[in-house]
Parts: sequence; structure tokens; C-alpha cells
Amino acid sequence: MGVLFFFFFFLLFLELLEFHSPILRIPVTVSSLAYPDFPCKPPHHSSYPFCNTALPISTRARSLVSFLTLPEKIQQLTNNASAIPRLGIPHYEWWSESLHGIAPNGPGVSFSGTIPSATNFPQVIVTAASFNRTLWNLIGSAIAVEARAMYNVGQAGLTFWAPNINIFRDPRWGRGQETPGEDPMVASAYAIEYVRGLQGGNWKSSDEIGNVFGAKRVLSGNGESESDELMVSACCKHFTAYDLEKWGDFNRYSFNAVVSQQDLEDTYQPPFRSCIQQGKASCLMCSYNAVNGVPACARGDLLELARTKWGFKGYITSDCDAVATVYEYQKYTSSPEDAVADVLKAGVDINCGTYMLRNTQSAIQQGKVNEEDIDRALVNLFSVQLRLGMFDGDPTRGQFGKLGPQDVCTPEHRTLALEAARQGIVLLKNDMKFLPLNKNIVTSLAIIGPLASTNKLGGGYSGIPCTPKSLFEGFQEHAKNISYAAGCNDVPCNSDADFDEAIQTSRQADFVVIVAGLDATQETEDLDRVSLLLPGKQMALVSSVAAVSKNPVILVLTGGGPLDVSFAESNPQIASILWVGYPGEAGGKALAEIILGQVNPGGRLPMTWYPESFTNIPMTDMSMRADPSRGYPGRTYRFYTGNRIYGFGHGLSYSAFSYKFLSAPNAVSLSGTLKDGFRKNILSQVVKEVDGASYIQVDKMQNCNSLRFSVQISVMNLGDRDGNHVVMLFSRGPKVLDGSPDTQLVGFVRVNTISYKSTETSVLVDPCVHFSFADEYGKRILPLGDHTLTLGDMEHIVSIEI
Repeated sequence: MGVLFFFFFFLLFLELLEFHSPILRIPVTVSSLAYPDFPCKPPHHSSYPFCNTALPISTRARSLVSFLTLPEKIQQLTNNASAIPRLGIPHYEWWSESLHGIAPNGPGVSFSGTIPSATNFPQVIVTAASFNRTLWNLIGSAIAVEARAMYNVGQAGLTFWAPNINIFRDPRWGRGQETPGEDPMVASAYAIEYVRGLQGGNWKSSDEIGNVFGAKRVLSGNGESESDELMVSACCKHFTAYDLEKWGDFNRYSFNAVVSQQDLEDTYQPPFRSCIQQGKASCLMCSYNAVNGVPACARGDLLELARTKWGFKGYITSDCDAVATVYEYQKYTSSPEDAVADVLKAGVDINCGTYMLRNTQSAIQQGKVNEEDIDRALVNLFSVQLRLGMFDGDPTRGQFGKLGPQDVCTPEHRTLALEAARQGIVLLKNDMKFLPLNKNIVTSLAIIGPLASTNKLGGGYSGIPCTPKSLFEGFQEHAKNISYAAGCNDVPCNSDADFDEAIQTSRQADFVVIVAGLDATQETEDLDRVSLLLPGKQMALVSSVAAVSKNPVILVLTGGGPLDVSFAESNPQIASILWVGYPGEAGGKALAEIILGQVNPGGRLPMTWYPESFTNIPMTDMSMRADPSRGYPGRTYRFYTGNRIYGFGHGLSYSAFSYKFLSAPNAVSLSGTLKDGFRKNILSQVVKEVDGASYIQVDKMQNCNSLRFSVQISVMNLGDRDGNHVVMLFSRGPKVLDGSPDTQLVGFVRVNTISYKSTETSVLVDPCVHFSFADEYGKRILPLGDHTLTLGDMEHIVSIEI
């Protein structure tokens, strides 16, 4: 992707949001970069057929594999692939991470070099709260630029194992913070945008300008890439039904996720299908857990589904040591060789770890693995490397060859991180319009809580930020006479010994901001929570400070997982509550701007916030639908029947908004969409009826695209402040079967609104997708009859008819 175009696109984005940056970036030409060794280097290693860029990628990949000996082939089946000196091929580390910025969690990334840091964007759950597709794509694009720059100086690979698009099913999950939330439609949309931005496969150098800073975007008519070229490779993970780390006696390495075909089809799988079909991801990672008794990396049916039905073109990697767990933890096979054989034959191409490296040779000797299985895997692996241009010769001559240190932590990338934090922060409560504070009357401000002083605000899979600042430091930039007291020594807050200092500091200030919530000691990879309450004595600290403050206090909540803060919601001395999650390196500045009125908040929760009583539900229960017969309340806003602290999509603004449906059809006819052979005897062959309600199986229809329609919407800003607003359109369909969703999101769009003026927007509705759900056999069905579109308190009925 061209840096100049990225900046141009970024300015267009800011224009859309009525936000202008005075910072202009001046490109810096780098005369030489510390490139790592590269294949096809002249004069000795450039004449091989796989170096011939005129040949198709598949031909080059097969040619490369044909040159390898069996030991050399086996040496490629690990993330740390060995060099092949006789062919001039250097070693390659497949494992690099870029969940929300380049991170050193994988050995492919290092910050020991000419690039000491990278832009740290908000954690994914916060970025998802913006409900802004353009923002998601731009973040992926910015990370891609920094990834290529770090690759060019030998500090990163080109294959990045992100995004994490598992469904945030249970509020206790330690890695829920890494995901786009609980809704499969939102997770799908995020996957598409992030992967397209990161892979940048639709970018080609501009001959007119002639250098990387003038690269331009070339799109086909449907917005998808015209070529197989990749800027960097993205990886959809973790496939599939993975959302448990360590809970009770269960852990992710041996957990068997028992999932119905119904839930698999309309909850767990859609993000992966979209990531592959629309996002065109070039990597798929299979997860640790088993799915219905079979380890995910040995589920040949599911991996084959991705390749044959979804059209996946890329390589499949195991999660790290997930091949070993097939035998060592899950005892699914009787030997290490059987484990290797099972995953290779299922379709896994590379093992993160050394299990295949150590056991493939003996598996071949025992007749359990054929060399052809390895060749297939290597063709997939080398094909991705070829698409990345790794076998095209001197990297300095490629379209990304001039990217270097000057392209990391740029002013526009850091501004983008700030804008992402602004848009993702959610205002949960604001009694009597307490916020925003008038900066001119804030003579003194106290910031309370141990989380206010840390500059580690990225959450899991964070790199070294460009300009890390704490929330406290963010306020220092915008207000004077600010004091600070921790109240607790740390986030676990097991002692109230420091409460007195916090109370005295709060008494002396006109206004108080209390920062409470979670950090990596409470939720992270390999650590699930057992409670939804604030850790330790944090609740007591918040209540104690609120009781003595001159004015009602502002509570700021960190962390990716939902919290039961009903005590604060009902306390009149706590006027406002904001959720900042893990807002990244610019979170302190963004929070201060919102509290002091420079930015109008517009984020919405991408997950349900449950009460503490939800922890009575076993985390191991994968069912989405409620089951009253066993007291099971279901999960996520689509199926949960219990009480909520805050619902999915909740989020306040300093403005109020009203809606109007400007245009939407009253009825949609399915006539002409039924497959040939089903048009006769429709009622008996196609339409099913249960208790007077009818439905049709979506796979019995053709040309579903012809049913799509646009809903035109007017959004009125009733307040005295301009601001971004997220429009969310839901549908509620006839209850044709047990397990019908209560409601489900149809579409969303973030719009910029002007005070006391209306703004028009639209949402595209695809009835075959947005009005359907899966039956007990995993078949998508479309209920006939009245479907109610809801927009705030407005409703519009669309009847699906034959």
C-alpha cells in the first residue's frame, strides 16, 4: 500500500468526521535499509523457475517444492522454518503478531533495532465499539505500513497472526478483549475490513509517480483485489468455537467444546466465513480445543469446508503447540506420529511449535504420512510467500522497498490511534447531564485509582507504544491543578491501607475522576475471570471517595470484559460512568477530551454486560439459546433472557437523537428466487410450517441478491453539540422455531451529525442473511411473514411473502 495514498485516504476519513489535523507528513527517503537475506539473489540463485515472476504463483510454488529433499521439506513444517543454503533460501519466522499494532508476542517481531516502537492502537474490543468500518480498515492499513517497514529492517516477518475473530460468548473470557465482541455480524464486518486493510492486496505502484510514496489503490468493480499480491499476510484465528482459557478444572489445551450445528452455523462460524470469503485472508489458524470430540486441528471436515465451500486460498497453521495437544493433552491419538498424521491429513500446513518437526520423519517411516501430504502443505506455504513477493528478488526494487523507520509512529498513525480511542470510548451513565465538565470552572481535579497512573493501556498483544502516556498524564495536558492518589497499591486491591490518602485528595478537589477496573492480572490469555465484580476492594474505594466528594464523581472503567457495576449505576453520587477498555497509547488524551467537552462521545458496547449472578452458569456450556427447563438464560443479546447491567449497543452522547424511516419496502416477494425443480408444489416441497408459522430454507433459493433493499434513514441531532452517532438497525422476526433469535443486528453505520440538523444515511438489508437464522440441523431458514425493523424507538414492518 502506498503511504501517500494512505495519508490521502486518512484525510478523507477525517473530513468525514469533521476532524482536521494540522500535521502534514513529509516523506523521508531512505538510501539504504538493513534488509534481511532474500531468496532469488543474483547471480547464483536467481535462475530457478520459482524465481521467474512471469510464471503463475502455483507453478512457482510447485517448482520450489520439487527442488527440496525430504529432510528439507520437514524442516519447513515449523514456524521457525530452516534455511535452504544450497538454493539460497534464508530461514523464515512465520510467527509475527499485529492484533492492534505490531507486538513482540511472536518471535518474528523485535523492537531491538532502528525501530524501537510501533503505534499502539486501542485493543480490538474498544475499536469495535466505534462501529466504524472505515476506521477498522485504516487501522489495518496503518499496521501494514509499519509491518513492512519493520520487515525491511529485519525486525518483523510478513505473516501476521491476526485478527482474533472468535465470538465473545462468555463475559469471563480472558481474551474477549482481543475480539470484536459478541455479535457474529459485527465480528464478520471487522474481520473483512481489518484483513483487507492489513493485506493491502489491492495496492499497486503508480507508474506515473514511480515510487512507493505514490502507490495507488486499484479496485475491481466489487471492491475486491484484482491480484493475488499481498502487502502482509493476515490470519483468521482461532478456528473454531474457541473462547475458554482456564476456568475451574478446564483449560484451553484439553477442553472439548460441545457445539450444536445450529450454534456453529449462525454464531461461531460466520466471522470465519466472512474473513475468508470477503476479507480474502491468506491464513487460517486452528485452535487448541476440540469441537464435539475431535481436536480442531484434526477436524478435516471443517478445514475442508473452509477450502472448498468458502474458497480459502492460503495456509493453515496450528495454534502454538496445538499439534502436540492432540496427543499430549487431549489423548485423541495413541502416538505423536498419529497426531502429526491426523492434522496433516486434515489440512494443517504448518505447526507453530516443533511437534511436526520432531515427529514427521517417524510418521513417514511408519507409513502414517505420505510425502504428498507434506508437498501439499509446502505448496500452500510457499504460495503465500510468493504472493508476498519474497521470491521476487531485491526487495528494495519492490513497491514497498523504501518503507523504513520514518514510516513507523508517524504523526498520522498516532493521530489515527487517538481518533480510534475517541470513537471507541463509551459513555454508560450521565445523570443530569453532569458531563461534559466546563473546563473553565474546573479549578481543581483529583484523579484516583492505580489504573490512572499506568501507561500500559493496550491490553493483550501490545507492542512498545510510540508515545505512551497514562490517563493521569492525559488530563495534565488539558487541565491545571490536578492531583493524584492511587487508593490501592495495585489492581487486585487487596488492602484499604491507602484509602485515606485517596479520600483526603478527593475532599480537596472540586471534581473527582475515579479509574477502576481490570488489567492483565485479572484477564488475559490463559486467565479467565471468576467474578464480574470489580477486583478486591475497588468497589469500596469508589464508594468511599464518592461519599466525601464535593460534587458527584466520574467513574472510568478499564478492561475488556464486562463488569457488574450496578452499585455505581444506582448511586446518585456517581454521576457519570465511562468505559475506556484498553484505549491504547492515546487513551489518556482521548478520555480527557471527552470529559472536558472537546469531543462528543459516540461509542457503543459491542457486548452485553451481565450481572454477577451470571457466573453461576458454567463457562463450559457452549449453547447460545436459552433453555428454561434447566434454568439456562442463554448468551449474548440475541438469546439472553436474564437481567442486564448494560445491553449490547448501549452508549450515550452529549446530544440526543431521533430517527425517521425515509424509505423501506413494506413487502418483499420471494417469487423468482426458488431453485428450478422447487417452483411447483411450493407449499408441500419448500415451505415448512410449524404452529401456523412458515419458513423456507435459504439453500432452496437462488439469486438472493435480488431481494436486497436499502433502508433510507434520517438522523436528527437534537442537541447543541455536533458529534458522531452510531445508527444500529435491528430486526425481529416471527417465532417459527424454538431458538429463534429475540432480535438481531441488521446493519450499522457511524455518521457525523450537526447540532439541530438532520443527516441522511442508509443501511443495505439482505433478507437471506439478515432475516434468517439456523435451524437445529445447521440449515439457514428464512421465516415468512412480518419482520419488524427497529431503529431506536421507531419500527417498520417488512413482510416476506411468496
